[in-house]
Amino acid sequence: MEVCICFLYAMILLPGIAASVHQVKSFLNHTAYLSCYFTNSQKTDVKDFIVFWQKGNEVVHEVYYGQEKHDNLSPKYINRTKMDMDKWTLQLLNAGIVDEGQYKCIIQRRDKKSPKVIYTSECLLYIIANYSQPEIVRLHTGELKPNKYLNLSCSSSGGYPEPKQMTWLISRENRTLRLMRHMDVSQDAVTKLYSVTTKLNITVPANTFTNISCLLHLGEQLGSLVSVPLGIEIPGEEMEQVKIDFLGPLTAVIILITLPLFFVILKKKRNSSPTNQSVSLAV
Repeated sequence: MEVCICFLYAMILLPGIAASVHQVKSFLNHTAYLSCYFTNSQKTDVKDFIVFWQKGNEVVHEVYYGQEKHDNLSPKYINRTKMDMDKWTLQLLNAGIVDEGQYKCIIQRRDKKSPKVIYTSECLLYIIANYSQPEIVRLHTGELKPNKYLNLSCSSSGGYPEPKQMTWLISRENRTLRLMRHMDVSQDAVTKLYSVTTKLNITVPANTFTNISCLLHLGEQLGSLVSVPLGIEIPGEEMEQVKIDFLGPLTAVIILITLPLFFVILKKKRNSSPTNQSVSLAV
């Protein structure tokens, strides 16, 4: 811990050292790459440097004059970090949501009296977990009727960070209507992953093909996810009447055709019965 204390004092004595913040994104349970963005322009031997990585008051990684030290590391970072001194990049293995936050790289150079801070930089780590494709589910049973309410839900789960919003897209007759409804958000207490659901109640006109989709907005840099479209077309009452008007005459025609045939067959059976009996008597 003596080296850490030395660093803190050095930072107080050298307030003019500027630290730039770089945003870094990593997928959940993948390796996060945190760079110091340091250029060793003088080609100084790495054995003349002390490199710290810190997150708040926690020591994430330490390279002491070319040798990695683990004595002062926070327990949750033990066996989870590697330092590429050629690229001045820290590899944080199996990055989780709890690893989100701001990390600081501090580089000290060997000096005659004591190590001198020559460079600092900061990285802001964001963790990303992919949401499932939004899925639309019908919340009602039975046959759809024209201009009656259609109840739908759209859900997605297993993602991070919390999404911005969900939008319904209703397309019909070359026009698309965008509707935003309340989005229910829940977060798993253990995994910290989010699940989201939104609901829609709309009327669907008759004799018009309606295409309904659900769009999940994850943010400007993460884009959006869209559901498989749900296509609906409800026949109108006039179409039902057309079916009735068509089936009525058709049924009558069928009856008119089959009824005479029935009587002809019946008559033939009656005519053939006495003959069969006479044949039997003759024998």
